[in-house]
Amino acid sequence: MLYPATPTSSEISSLQRRLDQECGFIDALPGAGLRSQLSQITSATTDRRTFLKAVTFPCLAACAAAWVHNSFVLPLEAAAVAEDDSHFRVEARFYEKLPGKNVRCKLCPRGCVVGDRERGHCRVRENRGGTYYTLVHSRVCAAHIDPIEKKPFFHFHPGVLAFSIATAGCNVNCKFCQNWEISQARPEELPATYLPPAAVAASARQNQCPAVAFTYSEPTVFNEFVTDAADAARARGLKSVVVSNGFIQQEPLKRLCQHVDAIKVDLKSFSPSYYRDVVNGELQPVLDTLVTIRKQGRWNEIVYLVVPTLNDGDKEFRELARWIKSNLGPEVPIHFTRFHPLYLLKNLPPTPVETLERAKAIADAEGLQYVYVGNVPGHPAENTYCPKCRRLIIERAGFTVAQMHLRKGKCEYCQHPIPGVWV
Repeated sequence: MLYPATPTSSEISSLQRRLDQECGFIDALPGAGLRSQLSQITSATTDRRTFLKAVTFPCLAACAAAWVHNSFVLPLEAAAVAEDDSHFRVEARFYEKLPGKNVRCKLCPRGCVVGDRERGHCRVRENRGGTYYTLVHSRVCAAHIDPIEKKPFFHFHPGVLAFSIATAGCNVNCKFCQNWEISQARPEELPATYLPPAAVAASARQNQCPAVAFTYSEPTVFNEFVTDAADAARARGLKSVVVSNGFIQQEPLKRLCQHVDAIKVDLKSFSPSYYRDVVNGELQPVLDTLVTIRKQGRWNEIVYLVVPTLNDGDKEFRELARWIKSNLGPEVPIHFTRFHPLYLLKNLPPTPVETLERAKAIADAEGLQYVYVGNVPGHPAENTYCPKCRRLIIERAGFTVAQMHLRKGKCEYCQHPIPGVWV
């Protein structure tokens, strides 16, 4: 396999500036411009370790490795599906048939009633003659290798790489979506490749990734592919994680929890009106999802994207923290992450770091034990501290782990148990 020639210091400096814009977002797709530039330095060969050592910036090393691997392992091609989408078409597992060849989807809380030859809100499920199909099973439109910290998971196998994949589609329409090019597209509008579950697991193993991540768009809408690929990954000794908006009905959620190892939920706000106006979704089903994940025993972390003027009030931060403590427990990690103007919210400024620090201070005061600041590389609140002795136990640099002081899931200094799934 080919790897890029060692970048020069000027190339590294240039790429690092680009990374601040294109890779600094939690769980975002790499920018096309930076992917293209990286591909131009792949003319010579070197071993993987030499390349990663040569790239002195931790985030650049992780992201560059992902793009380099992706450019050779999984080239995406325009799928010839206009005439035949049979490779990707599988009968949906959560729906009911109605009179007149109509169907009712039972996957997400929308409960779309779909007529013959029509699609649901997510654009990736179609009624054909009274049978409901997913059109995105094994239809991968994005595949990259990311640090698990980018999802972000901070208490789940720190430091490992995740083979991260997505299909088209989403069941909400967040005005701030950082991956809107794929989440708001119909599957036939995107280049894709056929990657069945066994090939997902094989690709992860080939790229030395102990985990598979279903991410970028919304895994709920490609549920059948997620569970089948997670089973294939588990059979090969790999973990599976899901990065989700949590907008899913209870039956498919409980089934999902049987197949995957961890779920990160984006809790967009603690306001029903925000969900209605900014997300085009509902808050209560997401809260129900968080409670169910906890009851099902799956590892769970929460991300709250703080958007200036829209969901950044002290009252909302406090009510959110109290709800988490009462319903999930104080040990569930929450990441208050920085908003950057994207998609339909380019009129707002980036979140002031002081706002994120205020959110953290409020959550800390309410008794939450693992409160992080995200999308601010180098911030001390990216690190994990023992809630008992207050010592630093996991130090992070960007999306990499600089040092760990854990032994068998306990603080190395005071032996206090630290919740999570540790290597």
